[in-house]
Amino acid sequence: MCGIAGMLAAELAAAPDMDAVQRMCDAMVHRGPDDHGYFRDGPCALGHRRLSIIDLRPEAAQPMTNENDSIAVIVNGEIYNFQALRLELERKGHTFKSRSDSEVVVHLYEEEGVDFLDRLRGMYAIALWDGPRKRLVLARDRFGKKPLFYHVGADGLVFASELGALAASGHFERRPDIDAIDAFLCLQYVPSPLTGFRGVRKLPAGSRLVCEGGRIGEPTPYFRLRFDQPRQGSLAELTEQLHAQIEDAVRVRMVSDVPLGAFLSGGLDSSLIVAMMARHSSAPVKTFSVGFTSKDFSELPYAQMVAKRYGTDHHELIVQPDMTSVVPQFVRHYGEPFADSSALPTWYLCQYTRTGVTVALSGDGGDEAFSGYRRYAHSRTARALRRLPRPLPSLLAKAIGSIPIPAAQQVRGFGRRLMKPEHVRFLGLAAHIPHEDRMALYSADMRGRYVEDQTVKRFGELYAASTAMDPVNRLLDLDIQTYLSDDILTKVDIASMAHSLEVRCPLVDQDLMVFAASLPGSVKLRGLQSKLILREVAKPLLPEKILNRPKRGFGLPIDRWMREDLAPLSRDILLDQTARERGVFEPSAIESLLLGQQRGEPRGDQIWALMMLELWYREFIDR
Repeated sequence: MCGIAGMLAAELAAAPDMDAVQRMCDAMVHRGPDDHGYFRDGPCALGHRRLSIIDLRPEAAQPMTNENDSIAVIVNGEIYNFQALRLELERKGHTFKSRSDSEVVVHLYEEEGVDFLDRLRGMYAIALWDGPRKRLVLARDRFGKKPLFYHVGADGLVFASELGALAASGHFERRPDIDAIDAFLCLQYVPSPLTGFRGVRKLPAGSRLVCEGGRIGEPTPYFRLRFDQPRQGSLAELTEQLHAQIEDAVRVRMVSDVPLGAFLSGGLDSSLIVAMMARHSSAPVKTFSVGFTSKDFSELPYAQMVAKRYGTDHHELIVQPDMTSVVPQFVRHYGEPFADSSALPTWYLCQYTRTGVTVALSGDGGDEAFSGYRRYAHSRTARALRRLPRPLPSLLAKAIGSIPIPAAQQVRGFGRRLMKPEHVRFLGLAAHIPHEDRMALYSADMRGRYVEDQTVKRFGELYAASTAMDPVNRLLDLDIQTYLSDDILTKVDIASMAHSLEVRCPLVDQDLMVFAASLPGSVKLRGLQSKLILREVAKPLLPEKILNRPKRGFGLPIDRWMREDLAPLSRDILLDQTARERGVFEPSAIESLLLGQQRGEPRGDQIWALMMLELWYREFIDR
């Protein structure tokens, strides 16, 4: 696990800005505190910060080159099938300098060119320079576990693992991308390929960007998860196959030359991962949990249940979040507006876990692969209501959408969208500040600009292009392409790497995800029961209380905080002169939002998002 950065000059005869590459690497010391290295050939410069995980010797340092140093590579991440690839490449005559998993990349490229990505099983962001061809290849893993940002300007192309590091290059003007801000306010994250900065892009998950002969290319996908290749079998047969898939995904992620452990929340996914790890570990698995002083938001008793069953070396931390010290840190690390409130407990969990291990396995990805969120069940309910005899659906929609209780905001939204297309209803369930609420908050200029909801339009395009053959899988496909890569995996990457911790996600294994995509929606969501087949896998492995407990997100009591502890801070941030003059929001509308929260309206998530946006402006734009 590392941080990578580099530059390709605009002209083949020009020199890259090595100082800029060094500044970017210096800004990512937390991603790789163990070592650093640089490479320069013609117009290309590569930089690397190393967190040593596999082969701790100096020979495994990056950038890595082939036998004659004509091809160089930097990798952020892990290649889980590197041992099999190495044997194959050695039989073909390739010579290796280290035992590192990253070295297979450069030799695999020699054999297969840009198609080498099809052979890799892992999480990665890669930059490879082919000197003889004057070719730079940038690539990102299939589901976006590792990030990569880039900017193309008059000086050429600059790229880095983090936005803050890319900003340190000095090769672009830090101006906000208003389209990204509108999308962020809807989703609580900035969707790919947008970033918070105008002219800066995320390389989308499962894509590569090839620059050759002085021409800078465009991102092109090399992988697309398909849902139109159904698998046949009984529930028992499919459960047995899924068990084997998960066990293999866990096993290959337990290879490490440094201490390894696991997150244990007490939820189904992390508990299942720990159970599988225990089967493949000769020593007690090191497990880590965080809890909060508010018992309503603490899952420690469930984590203790699993730890006891498998005799893990369990560690717990009770925290009282210190907003004034932590929030500025993670605003700086995320580099763009990010308002998933679970980022804060994830931050504390990663910080605590790093005190005991360098690598941790997590249960992320299970909800998106196997239908774990309540919005999937709510969508099924909406489809059932729409099938009622006419005019009952329209009458119900009108009645639900007119409920007068202030706290019933989400229920009213459900009613108002009941007769809308599926992707509109689904986005309404996932949106944190829906279009109608954003329009109420925006200034006149912003209202004129976003009369049409651009996020709805984008979701409609993705939904229409899905290869899924049933409505459950179509929604999972939509979440995998958006929420999983741009929210969940982004959150984990930033929180973990800020503390020099590598996190591996077995349930986002590419082979496992392909298998899950081949399963019909009926074995994932049955009635309102989520994760049916995953629960079948877990039945012999986990206590019944874990199997049957309701879904609980890794969140915080944001509504209470915004009404009590953080009420003065939110007013100070959102209503001061600097915020009022940005031209994004109508100050009176912000004041009305804050007053509504005090009266009991559940608008905490919206206020939190506005605070994160304003703090990002101050950190990255105003400075």
